[in-house]
Amino acid sequence: MARIVIERKVVGYEVVTAEAESARAEESRAEAKVIRMHEKLERPEVLIGSTYKVKTPVSDHAMYVTINDIVLNEGTKYEQRRPFEIFINSKNLDHYQWIVALTRIMSAVFRKGGDVTFLVDELKAVFDPRGGYWQPGGKFMPSIIAELGYIVERHLTEIGLLQPAEPSAEQLQFIAEKRAEFDAQQGQRDAFAESPFPEGAQLCGKCSTAAVVMLDGCMTCLNCGYSKCG
Repeated sequence: MARIVIERKVVGYEVVTAEAESARAEESRAEAKVIRMHEKLERPEVLIGSTYKVKTPVSDHAMYVTINDIVLNEGTKYEQRRPFEIFINSKNLDHYQWIVALTRIMSAVFRKGGDVTFLVDELKAVFDPRGGYWQPGGKFMPSIIAELGYIVERHLTEIGLLQPAEPSAEQLQFIAEKRAEFDAQQGQRDAFAESPFPEGAQLCGKCSTAAVVMLDGCMTCLNCGYSKCG
């Protein structure tokens, strides 16, 4: 028997028994039977789906985005929900051609398998040369295609293919500090905006009121009457 020389420090070891070896072999056979997403996978009779309504100010009609998912290895520890197809319905026929083309390509990518999350960044990066629009709540959307990317991102997050993009504790603290700083500045501007003195009045060095204006060639405070001219 050849001698084995261990040149590094032993940090752990495991005794392999016949039972453990058999369990590993059984697990390997189970993994070999795992069904993975591929383009030749036949469509089941029933799929699980979600429909999202998209109403934009650039169109009179809403769009309804439906993403159907297939459940692979149902009932096992390898169970996984993957997007299988996507449909977009709208009464606006101006978008009919690109809607059909885009949904067919995206559905083909879904059925191809592998990492399909790249579609999110690709869609969100599309800008409308005519300009984007603002969603309710103040979020800017560069194009309808970009909004579709956000819908796909939301769906992939819900089924577990993407992790929620939540800010860290440090980021939340930083945002809270900046928000408090902004609110303080905004409150200060509001106080001046409600002032009975003319807009653009300067701060008085005597009474600390923004009420100093030019009167008869002399800077005069309209609050306390102080004047540099005496």
